[in-house]
Amino acid sequence: QVQLVQSGGGLVQAGGSLRLSCAASGSIFSIDVMGWYRQAPGNQRELVATTTNHGRTNYADSVKGRFTVSRDNAKNTVYLQMNSLKPEDTAVYYCYAHSAILTPYSFWGQGTQVTVSS
Repeated sequence: QVQLVQSGGGLVQAGGSLRLSCAASGSIFSIDVMGWYRQAPGNQRELVATTTNHGRTNYADSVKGRFTVSRDNAKNTVYLQMNSLKPEDTAVYYCYAHSAILTPYSFWGQGTQVTVSS
């Protein structure tokens, strides 16, 4: 199995920054993708950013140029640096990991609230 434990989040003013962290444990070498999703009340969970174990990244158009996803393979940790935050970034942010060999294949952290005030 894979376990994901998140830290970070909180309340910031528009234009501010936050950094989220997510540490993975368990069958670490089965993970090929890690990243972040978010969900606001009444909305579907949406992709924010992902990174593969070879360093390829993918971002939602709404966060390109503002958010940066990175991965420390030695620490089995993925980060999300969020700059120039906007009120529409307000959501619960979930750490995500994908494994091609371990059911259920997608694994989730506990979620952390990010609130951006205008």
